[in-house]
Amino acid sequence: MPGIGFLLDYESIRTDFPIFQEKPGLVYLDNAATTQKPHRVIEAVDRFYWHSNANVARGLYELAVEATRLYEEAHETIARFIGARSPGEIIFTRNASDSANMAAYMLLLNNVIRRGSKIVATVMEHHSNLLPWRTVARLAGARLELAPVRQENGRLDLDVLLSMIDDQTTVVTLTHASNVLGYVNPVREIAREAHRHGALVVVDAAQSTPHMRIDVYSLEADMLFFSGHKMLGPTGIGVLWIRSDHLEEMEPAFQGGGIVKSVRLEDGELKVDFAESPWKFEPGTPHIAGAVGLAEAAKYLAEIGMDKVEAHEKTLLEYALKRLREVPGFQPVSWETQDRLGIVAFNIEGQAPHAVALALGMEGVAVRAGFHCAEPLHRSLGLERGTVRASFYIYNGPEDIDRLAKVLEKLTKTA
Repeated sequence: MPGIGFLLDYESIRTDFPIFQEKPGLVYLDNAATTQKPHRVIEAVDRFYWHSNANVARGLYELAVEATRLYEEAHETIARFIGARSPGEIIFTRNASDSANMAAYMLLLNNVIRRGSKIVATVMEHHSNLLPWRTVARLAGARLELAPVRQENGRLDLDVLLSMIDDQTTVVTLTHASNVLGYVNPVREIAREAHRHGALVVVDAAQSTPHMRIDVYSLEADMLFFSGHKMLGPTGIGVLWIRSDHLEEMEPAFQGGGIVKSVRLEDGELKVDFAESPWKFEPGTPHIAGAVGLAEAAKYLAEIGMDKVEAHEKTLLEYALKRLREVPGFQPVSWETQDRLGIVAFNIEGQAPHAVALALGMEGVAVRAGFHCAEPLHRSLGLERGTVRASFYIYNGPEDIDRLAKVLEKLTKTA
């Protein structure tokens, strides 16, 4: 499109995704909820089941050795993708919610969260990074305190958050990027203040990992988690990264087969020697095919280049805000573009968010409406009915935004 420069050949990228051949009229703008899957991810999962299906770690026959090799290589691939120093730092989970729960209960079990301690989070968190901390705080007799956002734009009030961190704080947890507003938070600055007070930092990177370059050590976090399905991978697979400094000292919160070197009875007491990480933190049979598929998704994104992915979405965001400004009654939560991923949360004056999303869906434009599992954020900004959310990815182009705008314009004319 004249006047718009894109680093990605998004039209060519679209051909890698079978859904767009199956549904050529689809305008998919619900990428903050989940992403579509390229052929090679689907094929990697299929190939595992066709040619390599066996349980991992314990079998000595050829098929089991091959399955274990693929699973271990998946750890290595994800470690490279996020800048981890060892595949042992990569723990596969079911999803980001599972990872958040694992982190919270592990810190409870290991007495990091204890009576009288404080957990600091933010009001902009996805429910998955609020509810587990609420529960473990209640179980431990600890406090959960939420830093606010600025009313004028919905950005995290950094000064207030930093002032909340004190010597009673043992955990600071926050989203790297908001799933509603797309704002990228200054994790490293927050982590440094947290560490100054002896607190651990747990980062929800479910929205950032698919859309920008992640280096966990540069962020200076202690734990970080994300899901596979939001970054072109299969559903049912997530990641919890734990800094190597903490791996040996942490007892796993969830336990079962495969996590131990030895279980024995000594003087009537059950004694356990845990295996090395990541096996120590991955009880039972894991989602092996999911891990293989996620690794393939990470390779695909790495080949494109995460800097290009971020720049592409930034261009789409800027174009979207410019084009949607022409829609009568268009009310975005924020017009800002700095330190922001490709997410636009908005309302149409006089229209309920779900009615807008339904009308868009009937015209083949996929968006989401409601609180987006971030009800405290919406209510703190006075958005009592929620918002409509359009979110972009590597296979979206300006024509998708034009289609969104045209349907919204049609809706406002008939209202």
